[in-house]
Amino acid sequence: MTGPRILVRGAGVAGMVTAVALAEHGAHVTVHDIGGRVGAGASWFAGGMLAPWCEAESAPDEVTQDSLTSLNWWESHVPDVVRAGSLVVAPPRDTPELNRFGRRTSHFEILNAPQIDALEPDLAGRFDKALFFAEEGHVDPRKALLALAQRLKQQGGQVLTVQAINDDEFDWVVDCTGVAARTMQNDLRGMRGEMILLRCPEISLHRPVRMLHPRIPVYIVPRADSVFMVGATMVESDDTRGITVRAMTELLNAAYTLHPAFAEAELLEANAGLRPAYPDNVPRVKQNGKSISLNGMYRHGFLLSPARAQEVCDIIFGTDRA
Repeated sequence: MTGPRILVRGAGVAGMVTAVALAEHGAHVTVHDIGGRVGAGASWFAGGMLAPWCEAESAPDEVTQDSLTSLNWWESHVPDVVRAGSLVVAPPRDTPELNRFGRRTSHFEILNAPQIDALEPDLAGRFDKALFFAEEGHVDPRKALLALAQRLKQQGGQVLTVQAINDDEFDWVVDCTGVAARTMQNDLRGMRGEMILLRCPEISLHRPVRMLHPRIPVYIVPRADSVFMVGATMVESDDTRGITVRAMTELLNAAYTLHPAFAEAELLEANAGLRPAYPDNVPRVKQNGKSISLNGMYRHGFLLSPARAQEVCDIIFGTDRA
C-alpha cells in the first residue's frame, strides 16, 4: 500500500518540518513555495532559538509544554544544533527587568558576576547578574531549512518553486503559507521582526544572549565564522518595508551595549519580515476536509513546528499523539 500524496504549501520552517514529518510516516510529499526558494519568508530571518523556558516569560503554558521536545527533534534531523543554554542579562539600570523575567520563568540558575565571566569570558566585568537557562539550545535557521530540504529529497519528496500546482492531484493539502494566508483567514495578523547580521571576530559567545530593556529587548545569537544575529523579539506592525533606521539604530546600540567591540563589527545584512500570528499568539492546526492549515507561528516557528507537525500527522494518519 502506497502512502498518500500530500502537497505542503510554504517552504518556511512550518512547511519544511511538516513535510519531513509526513515523509517519515510514508507520505509522498511535494512542497511548493511561490517565493522561489526554501525559506523565502520570515523563517529566513529567525533567531533559531530553541528556548521553551525563556519563551514562558510571555507565552502561555501551552507553548512551553508543546515545545519541550523540540530541541531533541531538531538535533535528530539537522546538523550543528547547539545545546549550550541561554543567557539572559540586563544593564545595571534595568535590573528590575531581569527580576521580572525571572518571576515569569523557571528552569534557570541565577548567576553572579564571576559566574557570568566563567560562562562567557568575553562578557567579563560587564554584568553583575544573569539568568542561565542551561537546558536550552539554538540552531542556524538557514542551514537548518536547507538541511530539511535535503532530508526531504532523500525521503523521496521534492520542493518546487516555479511551476503551478494543482491541488486536485493530491490526497491532502497542508497550507503553511504564513501571512500570505490572511486572504483566507481574517484572524491572522502580521508581527514584524527586524534583524541584523554582524561579523565580529573580536568577540566569542557560546550561546544566545538576551539583553532586557523596558522598550526593546533584543537577542544576540552566535553563528559560525564570527557572525552574530541581532534581533528584536516582536513589533506589533503590518509594515512590509525593509528595516527602518530606528530599528537598525536600536539593534546596533543594543549590540554595542552588550560589548563595545561590536562598534567595529562588519554589517553583513539588515532585514525585516512579517511573522503570522493569531489573536492569542498561539499557533494552531485547522482541518477542513482534506485541507489542513498550520499557521500563526508568531515568534515560535522553530520552537513549535515539530509539535504542530505531529498534529498534522495525527490528522492524516490517525496516530495517537505522544
